[in-house]
Amino acid sequence: MLYISSIIGKGRGVLTSKKIERDTVIERCPIIILPPDDVANLRKTELNNYYFCWGSKQESAAIALGMGSIYNHSYTPNALYRPCQDEQVLEIVAIKKILPNDEITINYNGSPNDQSPLWQGEGEENQIEWQK
Repeated sequence: MLYISSIIGKGRGVLTSKKIERDTVIERCPIIILPPDDVANLRKTELNNYYFCWGSKQESAAIALGMGSIYNHSYTPNALYRPCQDEQVLEIVAIKKILPNDEITINYNGSPNDQSPLWQGEGEENQIEWQK
């Protein structure tokens, strides 16, 4: 039911071919964890735009497999991401009804209501407070 399509002004994005009800787990994305020592090097690559901070102190990086790292940001998202650290999985969960062919978006700041500017400065990329 999920597919990737080009979104004007955003590049690639994740859309759904079927209606998704609120509170539905849309996707469970396995992750690849990179240790803190690798994060500085990661920031110098194209993957800088696709990783999530991970770990109790947010010092590690996580690359979400599946479509997890392709969901676009919105300050009015229709989904959120939820880390399941013990399982090393990132869940994408609908926070409102999503209609067929709608783009699925998340707020990169973590909380769907967080209006803080993204990536405020060098070294602060993807500094996200996890939902627990």
